[in-house]
Amino acid sequence: MIEVYIDGASAGNPGPSGAGIFLKANGNVERYSIPLGIMENHEAEYHALIKALEICIQKNYQTVSFRTDSQLVNAAMEKEFVKNKRYSPLLEQALQLSRQLPLFFIKWVPSSENKSADDLARAAIRKNNTKDIEQ
Repeated sequence: MIEVYIDGASAGNPGPSGAGIFLKANGNVERYSIPLGIMENHEAEYHALIKALEICIQKNYQTVSFRTDSQLVNAAMEKEFVKNKRYSPLLEQALQLSRQLPLFFIKWVPSSENKSADDLARAAIRKNNTKDIEQ
C-alpha cells in the first residue's frame, strides 16, 4: 500500500499558495513541493489532493491511502459532497481521479502527523514566482 500525506498552504487568504505531497512507496520516499499561485487555503488543500492523485495515477499505483489534516477535504471526499459550491468543481475533479485508482482511501490526521507534507507545502509557497502571480 502506498501512503500519501498531503497538505495545502497559503500565505494569506487568498495569497501565494503551495501543495506538499509526501509519498511512501515500496520502501522509498518521494517529496513534492508544488507552487500553486494565488488562492485561498481550502483551494490549496484540494489542489494538493488533485496533484497527488495525478502523481499516483501517472505512477500506476494501485492501492493508495491518503492522509490529510484538512477536515473539509476529508469530509467532502468521504461524503462526495461539499456545502460551499465554490469547491464543487475541485471536489468533482478529485473524485473522478480517485475513481481511476483500484483502491483509494482517505483519512483525516492531526497536523502533528502531517508535518512532512506541511513543510513541503510551505516551501512551495516560497517557490511562487512573483511575476507569475501578478498575471
